[in-house]
Amino acid sequence: SGNSRAALIVVDGLALDQWVTIRQLLQKQDANLVMRESATFAWIPTLTSVSRQSIFSGKPPLYFPSSINSTNSEEKLWKQFWEGHGLSRLDVAYQRGLGDGDAAGVLDAAIHPGKTKVVGLVVDKVDKIMHGMQLGSAGMHNQIKQWCHAGFLSALVGQLLDYGYEVWLTADHGNIQCEGKGRPSEGVIAETRGERVRVYPTPELRSQVACAFPFAHEWQPVGLPADYFPLVAGGRDAFVNPGDVIVGHGGIAIEEVIVPLVKFERRTR
Repeated sequence: SGNSRAALIVVDGLALDQWVTIRQLLQKQDANLVMRESATFAWIPTLTSVSRQSIFSGKPPLYFPSSINSTNSEEKLWKQFWEGHGLSRLDVAYQRGLGDGDAAGVLDAAIHPGKTKVVGLVVDKVDKIMHGMQLGSAGMHNQIKQWCHAGFLSALVGQLLDYGYEVWLTADHGNIQCEGKGRPSEGVIAETRGERVRVYPTPELRSQVACAFPFAHEWQPVGLPADYFPLVAGGRDAFVNPGDVIVGHGGIAIEEVIVPLVKFERRTR
C-alpha cells in the first residue's frame, strides 16, 4: 500500500534449530537488529519444488501441477501473485542462488531501490551445505555458523532495511539427520526419488513399494496435484543404503515441517 515495500528472504532448507544459531550471530553482527520471531509450516512433502513454489505463488501445490517437480516457474508465479494484488510486474523483483559474495552488490543488481516495491530472494547456501554434509546435525550447525561469520545474511538484511523495506525471512523446509533403511530400486516409476520421500503417479504403484518398506507411510495427498502420491519415510529413517547417515528432507518430522518466520526491524534509538 502507498509507499510501503516488502522483501521476503527464503533460506532454502533452514530448520528452526539452525535459525537459533543464525539469530545469535546476527545479533552480534548488528546490535540494533530487532527480530520478531514466529514459526510456520512447510508443505508436505517437504521438498523445495513443492514448498518453495507454494511460498512464492501464495497457492497450494494443487495449482501448479505442471511445475511441481521444478523451481523454474517461481519468478513467474511470484510476479503473478503481486500483479493479482495490484502491482505492476516491473515493481516486483526475484533473485535466487544467493548466499555468497557482496550482498549489497547482489542486491543492487536485483532491484532498483527507488522503484522495486516487492522483492523475493532465495538464499540456497544452507541447502547446499546440507546436501554435501557428511557430519550430521553437528556438522550442519558448524558450517552454518561459519557461513554466517562471513556476513552475507547480515549485510543483506541490513541493506534491505536501509532501503526502507519491511524484511521477512522464512524457509521452505527444514532438515533432519537420518539413517538409511534401504533404497527402493523402482526404476523409472518414481517421479521424485528423494532421501525422505518418494513420489508416484498412482496409489497402486506406491502401495507396491510401500509393502517392501514398512518404515514408510503412504501420505494422504492434501492440496497436491491429482497424480502425485508421496511415500514418506517415518521416524529418522531414509531411503538410502542401510546404515548410511545423512541430513535430508522431504518427510514429515517436526524438524522438516516447522520453519522460522521472522520479521526484522531496526531498534530506534
